[in-house]
Amino acid sequence: MADTTRPSPEVPITVFLLDDHEVVRRGVHDLLEDEPDITVVGEAATAEQARVRVPALRPRVAVLDVRLPDGDGVSLCRELRSRMPDLACLMLTSFDDEDALLDSILAGAAGYVLKQIQGADLVSAVRTVAAGQSMLDPGATTMLMARLRGAQEAEEQPEALSGLTPREREILALIGDGLTNRQIGRRLYLSEKTVKNHISRLLAKLGVERRIQAAVIATQADSAGQRPRDPDDTRRRYGGSR
Repeated sequence: MADTTRPSPEVPITVFLLDDHEVVRRGVHDLLEDEPDITVVGEAATAEQARVRVPALRPRVAVLDVRLPDGDGVSLCRELRSRMPDLACLMLTSFDDEDALLDSILAGAAGYVLKQIQGADLVSAVRTVAAGQSMLDPGATTMLMARLRGAQEAEEQPEALSGLTPREREILALIGDGLTNRQIGRRLYLSEKTVKNHISRLLAKLGVERRIQAAVIATQADSAGQRPRDPDDTRRRYGGSR
């Protein structure tokens, strides 16, 4: 779990819950409401209800069930974020579904966790995505990365990838390996601020908002042999400074 600075009780994290099972919804509601820095501002049992209530309530985080009787949480996530770019969507599902995980990432979800998650970890996940960071269930992430690396036919390299500088491609490769900004900085002898600036530019060039989306692109490029595998080799070839 990522470490985050908790908001104060005076300025709590506002959360909206969407789940068609009342027992699950009530359990998550009570779990979150027990935390002094989190407030549940609304609930819904269907995608249609959430489509109306979330924009009206303007929560910081929306916890969305992936499978719904009148649609799916992934499509709703994409729709809500197009209207509310600052909304952090945390997908919650009982299914270990590779396609749903990948679709959630591409839809701009900030996190994806399974309902088997421990209560304390779910609270931590809400705080993590509220702080603007990504939160993916470790098991689901490992499964997805293995699937992408083991694909027989990787997708073609996006045109935007060819527009990255050698340094940006190098950093993208390390993002794909799961390194943090600090770890990337140590590996490449760069300050964290410099790494953050590089990441901001490469995300814009790739047309994505979150580093986990960039990680998927990096993994696909790796499968096709289109990214540098060894940063030291890249530094030697492109003359990168230490």
